[in-house]
Amino acid sequence: MRAMLLAAGRGERLRPFTDSLPKPLIPVGGRALIEWHLAALARAGFTQVVVNLSWLGERLRAALGDGGRFGVTIHYSDEGPVALETGGGILRALPLLGPEPFLVVSADIFTDLDFAPLRHEPAALAHLVLVPNPAHHPRGDFALEGDRVVLEGERLTYGNVGIYRPEFFCGCTPGRFPLVEPLKRAIAAGSVSGQLFTGQWSDVGTPERLAELNGRLAQVQ
Repeated sequence: MRAMLLAAGRGERLRPFTDSLPKPLIPVGGRALIEWHLAALARAGFTQVVVNLSWLGERLRAALGDGGRFGVTIHYSDEGPVALETGGGILRALPLLGPEPFLVVSADIFTDLDFAPLRHEPAALAHLVLVPNPAHHPRGDFALEGDRVVLEGERLTYGNVGIYRPEFFCGCTPGRFPLVEPLKRAIAAGSVSGQLFTGQWSDVGTPERLAELNGRLAQVQ
């Protein structure tokens, strides 16, 4: 299985940090945020990783290189000056991801989730990792009925970690679009499985949440 790290976003809410530094290169616990993901993917046995680029993409490419020092091979999907959002970015990268199901992780989260055991159901188009609702997102996104993701019920938050089959994107038009649009269609059709993860997970989306995470990590290092 290949993996994709979503790293093209501007990171508006993390300004001024992201005015001169791509969000995935923001230091967390003494290393760049995206480096935590690359190390975790390598530990889980992933060897081929796609990273999409847009805002300050050349800085990200220069920092990560070919991925060799992290134990992986990095392939870059350059979206140009305007990021294609989550859905459009994955659709553009499909030729690099191959014909088999692939893992997608947003580079702007921090988690201790072990990627190795993640699997999708053979009949499912996607498999989502859901987490308890953080304080900044109390309404959540989707619900779970057993191992099936549904639109109504006791809501949880999509943890920005999921496995997708290439067929999930059938019918999508190239360009900018959020992943939530095809996700809702697939969930309504009963084609998305899921699981609850209760370990460490943070959306590093604001200076305040970044400071809180760095403070937490400093206590355990």
